[in-house]
Amino acid sequence: MFEGFVEEVVDGGDVGVLVRHRLLPGRPTVLLLHGHPRTSATWHRVAPRLVDAGVSVVCADLPGYGRSGRPVPAPDHAPHAKTAHARRLRAAMAALGQERFAVVGHDRGSYVAFRLALDHPDAVTRVALLDGIPVVEHLERCDARFATAWWHWFFFAQPDRPERAIGADPLAWYSFDEERMGSENAAECRAAVQDPGVVRGMLEDYRAGLTVDADEERAARAAGRRVAQPLLVLWSLRDDLEELHGDPRTIWRRWADDVSGQGLESGHHVAEEAPEALVEALVPFLSTPAER
Repeated sequence: MFEGFVEEVVDGGDVGVLVRHRLLPGRPTVLLLHGHPRTSATWHRVAPRLVDAGVSVVCADLPGYGRSGRPVPAPDHAPHAKTAHARRLRAAMAALGQERFAVVGHDRGSYVAFRLALDHPDAVTRVALLDGIPVVEHLERCDARFATAWWHWFFFAQPDRPERAIGADPLAWYSFDEERMGSENAAECRAAVQDPGVVRGMLEDYRAGLTVDADEERAARAAGRRVAQPLLVLWSLRDDLEELHGDPRTIWRRWADDVSGQGLESGHHVAEEAPEALVEALVPFLSTPAER
């Protein structure tokens, strides 16, 4: 995977962030953020295609996931807030000499990408969000259908029990299809979920989601804060986001000024299942010169 890319741990402030990057001088840069329970390896079919299209690429393991550093859990879950992760990732990009960049986030990574765009408009030029809407938009639409389909949000938020359930047999809890994912990607994910520290970090991500993240989103909305950068919304047509909540672009227009996007013919893990279609949607968006 990632032939020609450099892999290193860079300074994210209070934690180190594992990144894979290939930086092309004078070309726009994009930061790719994965979802649960993946690592940055999920982008192994996308990142080289973006480089071939003339885009510099940085793939990061989210703090607490994969081989990135682990914030110390706290009762209020604030160390795992998406605002905190956004600060860490901005610091990591600065450590790579990337002061202005686009960001693409999938699933849990979409919440971090959203906060990067909202909280760091001086750094983020544009943002693409895959299979995600704000946490509070999910919660305010929560009904029996949503709770049944997304039950893991509420189970993972419980203290202790999720660690015990997953830790009893992580590879039974999480299954990774080598043929669909690629063998090296699957092997990296298997190694990650067998690490109790990673499992704790992933669960703290969800605990933060229902507490500090939701509170901070409500505060941002009440203050009238909006995403000013161009926002590309992409979602998987063989997943349930649109089925549960309707067109996600409509929801994002409540939070952002310049929203475009489309559904992609894919299951949930679009970077692995439909990399060509994803790249085709991303390249024109990422290649547009950023306003300064």
